[in-house]
Amino acid sequence: MKKIFVIIASLLVIQSEAQFKQATLQASGLTCAMCSKAIYKSLEKLVFAEKIQSNIKESSFTITFKQNEAVDFDAIRKAVEDAGFAVANLKVTANFNDVSVANDSHVVVDGKSLHFLNVKSQVLKGDNVLQVIDKKFVSDKVYNKYAAATKMQCFTSGVMENTTGKQGQSTATRIYHVTI
Repeated sequence: MKKIFVIIASLLVIQSEAQFKQATLQASGLTCAMCSKAIYKSLEKLVFAEKIQSNIKESSFTITFKQNEAVDFDAIRKAVEDAGFAVANLKVTANFNDVSVANDSHVVVDGKSLHFLNVKSQVLKGDNVLQVIDKKFVSDKVYNKYAAATKMQCFTSGVMENTTGKQGQSTATRIYHVTI
């Protein structure tokens, strides 16, 4: 019984080390403190957000995530859009434990499929900041720069088609495109 408890405790520690810790969001279209407040109130509704800090001068927000809660980047973007604004930049901090990444490759981190672009082959350890470079998370100019760096269809669609399940059913996996 003691062995089972130690194994379960070890797995929980490994899982929490791989969890996304926080995000820094820069919004576009803000003109005043009321704009910032509207985004703040919308971000507060995110079930996985523990704490939100705003920086009016930089039109940015730091979102600290709750431990053991699934983080949804699209929900962050939607919260900003629901407040009437757009995401200009989203950077997320995650803790890595010897995760190998390479240019134009996919890695699963904290249950999310990440497609790394414009990175050198390396092993990530500790806290690393990733910039989400999908459409609606960056400017068109930045998006187009990274679009030229890959031939994979998932960059434009945001999903990867998988043929799995009974009788070759097709399912789609959301792919987030990131750079370091």
